Amino acid sequence: MSWQNDIDDYLAFVAVEKGLSSKTLDAYSFDLNEFSSFVSKLDCKYPEQVGTRHVIKWLTHLRTNGISPRSCARKLSSLRGFFRYLLLENRISVSPTAVVGNPKVGRKLPIVLTVNEVTRLLEQPDTAKPTGLRDRAILEILYSCGLRVSETAGLQVGQINLDSGFLKITGKGNKERIVPLGEEAGFWLKEYLNKARPRLLNKANSYYCFVGRRGKPLSRQRLWQIIKGYSLKAGLSTKVYPHCLRHCFATHLLEGGADLRAVQLLLGHSDITTTQIYTHLELGYLRTIHKRYHPRA
Repeated sequence: MSWQNDIDDYLAFVAVEKGLSSKTLDAYSFDLNEFSSFVSKLDCKYPEQVGTRHVIKWLTHLRTNGISPRSCARKLSSLRGFFRYLLLENRISVSPTAVVGNPKVGRKLPIVLTVNEVTRLLEQPDTAKPTGLRDRAILEILYSCGLRVSETAGLQVGQINLDSGFLKITGKGNKERIVPLGEEAGFWLKEYLNKARPRLLNKANSYYCFVGRRGKPLSRQRLWQIIKGYSLKAGLSTKVYPHCLRHCFATHLLEGGADLRAVQLLLGHSDITTTQIYTHLELGYLRTIHKRYHPRA
């Protein structure tokens, strides 16, 4: 079989077995096609011909061309999964990635705004306008619920329960979780749904909560643009992006005394080690408090 056939079979397999999103599948496809193109020039016309030296040459090529260790590690992970699948299919006896170590990746702490900075950001939309009321609801949801940008863009009206104050979110791997809405976010979401959304739809129909002027759902890219625009308007020196508000959500909860396990459930992390990065931020916050208020600091 050709590289493309094997790659297509693998993507179909993980799509069914793991329920991966189209975005993740696209990333896998890009990485695997990039690798196959590289090793084909080294006379590896089929996956069975790939050895450890070819994988190392590819990683060396990536680093030489300025690809970061973090990106190299992600691409290697895509490759590991592919050859693991070929092992299951008895196409190969040993994975060429088996003895290849992961590139050393330093832990990158997320960017987090202060509570005052978040408040300033949330107050930027002009709520007298339908789009402003929509944007205020979006910002409140991102911060109060800690949603991913894709979860916000894909939020449907049927997932919202204003009476009980909860959202039913479908996250990565089609995993569902229940997230409390909070009074402020609930208020602005209700205002948007009752006053702004019908005007934006203009007699059109949509399952999606957040829509544009023509009634079409907002894209992830459009959400990025909206948040960037308001961060500039608020005069924030920190580079703000949608995931930044998710980081703020987790960090401010921990600073307020929330349990790490509870934050993990709210974020929808399958592994608590993913959530633990926020404990580093919390420790930094505690050091700041200690330095500011302790007489011997």
